Amino acid sequence: MMIRAITFDLDDTLWDVRPALILAEQAQNDWLNRHYPTALAGLDNEALIARKRQLLKDQPELKHNISVFRLRFLEQLLTRVGIPDKEAEQAASAAFGEFIARRHHVTLFDHAEPVLHKLADQYLLGALTNGNADVFKTPLGRFFKFALKAEDVGAAKPDPSMFDQALALAKVTSSQLIHVGDSHEHDIVGAHNAGIRSVWLAPAAPDTGALPHSDKASAVISCLSELPGVLARLND
Repeated sequence: MMIRAITFDLDDTLWDVRPALILAEQAQNDWLNRHYPTALAGLDNEALIARKRQLLKDQPELKHNISVFRLRFLEQLLTRVGIPDKEAEQAASAAFGEFIARRHHVTLFDHAEPVLHKLADQYLLGALTNGNADVFKTPLGRFFKFALKAEDVGAAKPDPSMFDQALALAKVTSSQLIHVGDSHEHDIVGAHNAGIRSVWLAPAAPDTGALPHSDKASAVISCLSELPGVLARLND
């Protein structure tokens, strides 16, 4: 059947997530250093990573809810230096507010905006992310009709739950929806498990220019600019 709707992963599919995360983390830590300078005292990056891993080990249910995970982590940093629980909760919320505000200052990939502008005239577009970015707070939000986050769905890709909800929101069948993403494990395998076709955005090999192979993706591209042509061929 003809493709009627397209869902997109966000981080590292439509934009490079690293610059935004670096700025967001810095804004969060700057706030902590201004208001609670002991919270990060004596903790280097390696120690912070170890504490995050321990938190996930202790509370594995936070794996699919990274906003709550970050809040809990911030609360732990504060309570470990003697900040009372209620104050730590309020301070963690304020620090997280600094983080999430910068989280949406994303660096778009070159072709993301023009490609979405073109596709939005032909297809219904949705966003599916395991992260906590809100596409409607980015410059690309105007192209999307709906967005789903793992923390709202209660499960992350490759679990089929998010894809199932996307089908319901788009009001299409699985053969009328195609998913685009950069992660083979999360996006391509997830879509395949949900009975949905996919396009894998993957880098070409630097030495040969060859694209990786996937027997689960309908197509593999190295640039978003290739997507309209791929969709046209799949609709033939």
